[in-house]
Amino acid sequence: MEQESLIQKQHQKLSLKRVLKRIVFIFIGAVLMAVGLEIFLVPNLIMDGGIVGISIILSNLTGVKLGLFLFLLNIPFFFLGYKQIGKTFAFSTVFGIAILSIASTLLHPVSAFTDDIILAAVFGGIALGAGVGIVIRYGGSLDGTEILAILMNKKLPFSVGEIVMFFNVFIFTWGGFVFGWDRAMYSVLAYFIAFKTIDVVIQGLDESKSAWIISDQYQAIGEAIIARLGRGVTYLNGKGAYTGDDKKVIFCVINRLEEAKLKSIVEDLDEGAFLAVADIAEVRGGRFKKKDIH
Repeated sequence: MEQESLIQKQHQKLSLKRVLKRIVFIFIGAVLMAVGLEIFLVPNLIMDGGIVGISIILSNLTGVKLGLFLFLLNIPFFFLGYKQIGKTFAFSTVFGIAILSIASTLLHPVSAFTDDIILAAVFGGIALGAGVGIVIRYGGSLDGTEILAILMNKKLPFSVGEIVMFFNVFIFTWGGFVFGWDRAMYSVLAYFIAFKTIDVVIQGLDESKSAWIISDQYQAIGEAIIARLGRGVTYLNGKGAYTGDDKKVIFCVINRLEEAKLKSIVEDLDEGAFLAVADIAEVRGGRFKKKDIH
């Protein structure tokens, strides 16, 4: 009983740490997005896509503060997210949106860091993308467009990405009429930079890749990967569908900087080997941590 009680207490501590970590990083992400909007993009009449883009246009047309539109327009998606995706996601989202709205309102009086449109689009896009990426990585969202796209995807013959793109084409076109077509094009640039930054933040700079190798020289290749890259390998049993021959398949996980060296190792030992490399969003557990090579 005492051991069970101790395990339960440890589990509660870990859960509390995870919740606190999530709160802190969602707070940081929302503030970063607010900085990107109010310090770089909005003062230079540059938009983002989605609900944020609609909020920027409406704020400009009505004179109402951006933070209020960000909160009000995202409320329906909080309820959709709660029903369709789960309460943890929904509460993380509403917390992030609330912080974004408050931070945007507080930062609104602050002067823009630069009047250079290119610099504003680049650095605004980076700040915005970093903020959104952090929030997504820790289980929330700062824009309801993706939630709506996920729900529509179930009923329409289009992917989530295609639905989001359709919304954004409409928003940037509307923005072109309101702010001018040059600002709409700068907005597309900022959106592209933000999109790429989100990928980097979610996947990490040390992006992981999985490698699958089929070769008769599997043992030599496996030993070379361990010795020269310091990575562990796993041998899997396979069977050729065409020949019916039994094959050994090497599986290992590397980072993107090691991909060229892995290819060189395989080519040196077996030029005819089959090699497939794919991106991995996240790696946990096991013995992925690299061993020191002496």
